[in-house]
Amino acid sequence: MSVAGVAWARKLTDGRLRGGKLVLIDSSVNVMNSQLTGTDLRHLSRALELAECGRGRVSPNPLVGAVVVRDGEVVGEGWHAELGGLHAERAALADCERRGEGPAGATMYVTLEPCAHTGRTPPCTEAILEAGISRVVIASDDPSEKAAGRGPGILRDGGVEVEMASGEQATAARLLNQPFRKHARTGLPLVTLKLAMSLDGRTTTASGDSPWISSERSRELVHRWRAESDAIAVGIGTVLADDPLLTARIPNARQPIRVVFDRSARLPHDSQLMRTLDQAPVLVVVSPQADASTLRDAGAKVIVADGIPAALSELGRREITSLFLEGGRTLAAAFADAGEIDEARVFVAPVLLGGSRRIEPLDPGADDTLIETRFREW
Repeated sequence: MSVAGVAWARKLTDGRLRGGKLVLIDSSVNVMNSQLTGTDLRHLSRALELAECGRGRVSPNPLVGAVVVRDGEVVGEGWHAELGGLHAERAALADCERRGEGPAGATMYVTLEPCAHTGRTPPCTEAILEAGISRVVIASDDPSEKAAGRGPGILRDGGVEVEMASGEQATAARLLNQPFRKHARTGLPLVTLKLAMSLDGRTTTASGDSPWISSERSRELVHRWRAESDAIAVGIGTVLADDPLLTARIPNARQPIRVVFDRSARLPHDSQLMRTLDQAPVLVVVSPQADASTLRDAGAKVIVADGIPAALSELGRREITSLFLEGGRTLAAAFADAGEIDEARVFVAPVLLGGSRRIEPLDPGADDTLIETRFREW
């Protein structure tokens, strides 16, 4: 990487360190030896696979999967498939019924502690007790104030044996729901930075060139990440330079809220963002001094916030649990200086831009390198 690229990476890291909030996560931290059997771990791994089926469809709820096993045989499986739909535990019990299998005396494996409160659906603890489940194995805790151990306590009081997993499955279950966990603990969305850069540290091409540094395959992956996020954020400079659409070009994908950090309310009314309000909402973050009345009149939603932390607090109050930061180097540096980046996904393309006006791959057969860094775990 060039001196410029190294300096940029150091700026990203140092910005977090100066705020005292950067904790590099090592996979060996907080890993304990599990007391569960190999069979237990296998069924928990299956529950984790099932939980993934709800990705991009259940926020602000967590991803959860469940497996019901009786006499060594799987008699029911389920996952939280859509917001407002059955939770994983109830879906798994419903699957038992469809199969003609009784869950009484069975073990339920679930990736998150069962809820004990009434929200969009009734408590899962009630369903588990009514079904006669004798043992529940839980991969991870629920850190939200309305949960936080209540479910396991109610189950134990009802005569159910409850075991909490540790080790690999527990870590995987926590990482599965980082946006949910951060929002539950802080009220803020998880911020994931995406950048594409050349080998010599450049994030943009010369004016008039193709705007793409990363490959088509990498851009397809980015569209999937967009569909899995509650919101995408860019700065007004990116909007004025590139006029992006910022939608997830995936069939039947949930479209994220498109957030523009625009202190002076300069977002053009004829931009692609404003012309496609029927496809996905646009939320503009402006300073207290800005006049955003015309943007409101045109259909955009407006947040008045003095600084990034205040904006994130307001986004969190709107139940945005994940923010995908795509705004380029300036906005990324501002978030880094504020200490508000949780994860970074950086594509390094096999090209040298330098002063040339053309992107020439050093190796036409080489693909981008994706570097993923988690700065802290929630």
